[in-house]
Amino acid sequence: MIEKTTSILEKYLPKQAAPIIAQWIYQAPCMFKISKNRLSKFGDYRSPFGRKGHRISINHNLNPYAFLVTTVHEFAHLKTWNEYKSRVKPHGKEWKKNFKLLMEPFFNGEILPPDVRAAVTTYLGNPAASSCGDLTLFRTLQRYDQPRAGFVRVEELPPGAAFVLPNGRIFRKGEKMRTRFRCTEIHTGKVYLFSPVAEVKRDVIEHH
Repeated sequence: MIEKTTSILEKYLPKQAAPIIAQWIYQAPCMFKISKNRLSKFGDYRSPFGRKGHRISINHNLNPYAFLVTTVHEFAHLKTWNEYKSRVKPHGKEWKKNFKLLMEPFFNGEILPPDVRAAVTTYLGNPAASSCGDLTLFRTLQRYDQPRAGFVRVEELPPGAAFVLPNGRIFRKGEKMRTRFRCTEIHTGKVYLFSPVAEVKRDVIEHH
């Protein structure tokens, strides 16, 4: 069974990393789901509740290195929950310690290319709540994405430009806050915060 899981994971992870992650899934144990793309997050962890055990989901469309970093991030939550339950902060010092510990096997051999290894090393100095919250790491991981025709990053759009999400929702780019851009959904007038590196499509029709 673990061999089948490893085989499936090899489609999403660097090949050398797949058996390590498969082992984690069975040791936990946890329900590991490869999910549809979610703009707001790369992955998530849910602690045991009722009859359900540990659950982790990772977006299917991440490149192998982004998939790996996100998976380790979520397993660090699982390990921290096993040790402390809900008595500590989700991204406190306990989680940071576990994230660093769980990343160690992937620095061996040739699993990570040099630029990703360097970016992850810097990130491990003080891991953020999300790998996409660290723009240096995110941009490094993004180099390994397959190019998507017609997509641009929010930070590349001029102020006031309209853009479209894959689900058809249309937004107008507003001012930059500390790390994210305030963008208004044109249909509802609601304001949402977008990461500078979120990939969207420029809307060619001018909306007023």
